[in-house]
This record gives sequence, structure tokens and C-alpha cells, in this order.
Amino acid sequence: MSDANAPHPTTYRVLIGKPGLDGHDRGAKVIARALRDAGFEVIYSGLHQTPEMLVRTAIQEDVDCVGLSILSGAHNTLMPEVVRLLNEQGAGDIFVFGGGIIPEPDIAELKAAGVRAIFTPGTPTTEVIAFVRQECERKNA
Repeated sequence: MSDANAPHPTTYRVLIGKPGLDGHDRGAKVIARALRDAGFEVIYSGLHQTPEMLVRTAIQEDVDCVGLSILSGAHNTLMPEVVRLLNEQGAGDIFVFGGGIIPEPDIAELKAAGVRAIFTPGTPTTEVIAFVRQECERKNA
């Protein structure tokens, strides 16, 4: 088994986004730093981004995926909207994953809407890194 934190020869690009009015960004910054330390190129959107702003940035930065951090309870609206806009803009190959305070019953609905994975509080960063790396490798195979 390989170390999820070990640098890998291929650099993948990840946008970490904070959509909506949520002002708590500690979790997003922890994930951004963990991914960066694991060899990913990370773009952090900053706070208070609209889905349109995040999709524009994702396309302009040519990212492999978008990670959304939502603690405000707006996940059922914002996450599917980012997926929808990516598809609408012809960028459906950019996969979306998310994290935050998301009730278990909402996770299946988000996945059905195209969100690839949801990580809740307490998920080890190594698990997020391994998932993102695996999905990026699958996408770029």
C-alpha cells in the first residue's frame, strides 16, 4: 500500500471552494494544505463564492476536480448547482467532491446529483487525498 501523502510524478490540479455565505474556512484550508503537501497543485477560491464564480475559476485554471466545503446547510443547493454548471459549460470531466456538516440522509441525494464523494467532519485527510488521487488517476488514464 502506498503512502497517500507521498509525492507522485503526475501533478493534478484541485480547486478548493467555499460557496455561499459560510465564513468558516478552517476545514477547507486544512484540506487544501494536505493536498498541496501530497503533491497536488491547489487553488483556493477564498470565501463567499457563487457556483458561477467557482465554475469559471475551475475552467480557467484547468483543474481536474473541485472540492467544496459547506458548513452552512446549503449543500443540497450549492453542490448540485456546481455540477450542473460544469456540465452546462462542457466541463463535466471536472469531478466534484465535498465536505462539511452534511447529514447522512443528504449524501445519497448529492451523489445522485453528480457529487462524487462527501467527507464529513473527522474524516482523515489521508482518506481525502487517496480518494482525490484515485479519481484523478482514473480520469486521466
